Amino acid sequence: MKTKIITLESHDDLISVRDKLSWAKTPRILLVWPKYEKVTLRLLDLKVLQRHADSLGAQLGLVTRRMNVRRDAESLGIPVFKTTSAAQKDLWPDSAPRTQRIPKTPRRDLREMRDTVYIKEPAWRTSLFGRVFTFTAGVMAVLAVAVIFVPRAAVTLYPESQTQSIIIPVSASPSIKSISLTGEIPAQTVSVTVGAEQSLAVTNEIALPNSKAKGIARFTNLGETDVEIPAGTVISTVDLIRYITLNDTLLSGGVDDFVEVQIEALEAGSQGNAEPEKISVVDGPLGLSVAVTNPKLVSGGTDTKAVGASEEDRTDLRAVVMENLRRFAETQMRAQISADDLLLLDTLEVTETLQEEFSPPEGQAGNTLVLKMQVEFSANYISHADLNQLVASTLNASIPQGFSPFGDLKFNPLAEPVIDSTGVTHFELQATQVTLRNIDEVKVFSTIRGQDPARAENELMNAFKMRENPQVILRPSWWPWLPLIPFNISVEVR
Repeated sequence: MKTKIITLESHDDLISVRDKLSWAKTPRILLVWPKYEKVTLRLLDLKVLQRHADSLGAQLGLVTRRMNVRRDAESLGIPVFKTTSAAQKDLWPDSAPRTQRIPKTPRRDLREMRDTVYIKEPAWRTSLFGRVFTFTAGVMAVLAVAVIFVPRAAVTLYPESQTQSIIIPVSASPSIKSISLTGEIPAQTVSVTVGAEQSLAVTNEIALPNSKAKGIARFTNLGETDVEIPAGTVISTVDLIRYITLNDTLLSGGVDDFVEVQIEALEAGSQGNAEPEKISVVDGPLGLSVAVTNPKLVSGGTDTKAVGASEEDRTDLRAVVMENLRRFAETQMRAQISADDLLLLDTLEVTETLQEEFSPPEGQAGNTLVLKMQVEFSANYISHADLNQLVASTLNASIPQGFSPFGDLKFNPLAEPVIDSTGVTHFELQATQVTLRNIDEVKVFSTIRGQDPARAENELMNAFKMRENPQVILRPSWWPWLPLIPFNISVEVR
């Protein structure tokens, strides 16, 4: 049988669906509920649509999986299918006669039935006095709860205080592994690499080598055989001023036979000049066969004057650069450790010199001397946590009975730390802390609860040893008494 399929949309309501039914010209009309959209049609709406389909001479059917819609449709006798294909293949049940769908006339004795079932309230509850009494009791209960839980109090106590002060002799070293009450404390090591470049204006005049000294060397045979003396043979004075022979020479055999050879200083400058008989050393194996001397003055080595850095200039510049590097190293070390850690400056030392370069090099002229240096420094430090533990252990051992520590510990070295020959750093540490007399909060609660603030302050002053008058603040401020339960009273000790 021909069927009109109408797919509902989320915005459809009773009126729009009725209009869609009116356009159907088939004996069967199938309403399809959307799978993922919600269509709001009540049981009454389905009843109206069923009657409208009857007026059009058509039978209404539904396709839906929603249990509430299926339940409403079955109560009205509307056939329900899972899919549109099933609706077209399966048989539709015959429509129930219209008379069977007319609701029954409601019973007229429902009010009497309600009155017989309904249990009447007692008379005292419906009377004016009963209602006033009940309302008054409720208000009083609310006020009682407010009296107990609403008011709050903040109590500030200033108990008796004592200040402890002690001087602790401290010994720190990386070899110490644990903290001891005797003052031993482990030290840790931090290393940094820093570099710097600095220049120095030079005004001194230095001697620069100009020409090489020349002269004659006499070689004496120590044996009976001929000895060849090649050019370039190195000879020197006792203070290691060296010369070379300029010619190949043959020394004839025979003890005390000699030959004279021209020589020249290896390095230019006046330091190559030598007095007679100053040359006495022959380098290499040849020195076992011959002896050497200079019978005459070796001369001709000259210097020129020029502006250049002296050894003193280099020493001064190096000292300045090293001092700057030490300051840079200290700054970087402090940045690597915590601000509260104690850096032991007495242990700051050079671990390794990675670069030290002068420009111009030694022996060259120049108006400016430049030094580039890169140095690795190391130093020991003591962590603030270790110092705090040492001070706390020492001070807590001498706390008076009935007192407890209050606030942060304060400590600082009395003098600069000094390292001994074994690598242990020694210094004295002055430590202080404030202690307060113990306060029993349970006793505080039992003393002041339910009282007015002025009396509560007097009671606290009499019950405990105070250095200042206690303070009691109520919230709300106009409330006359302190709370009755300790939960609403906060106690702060200062």
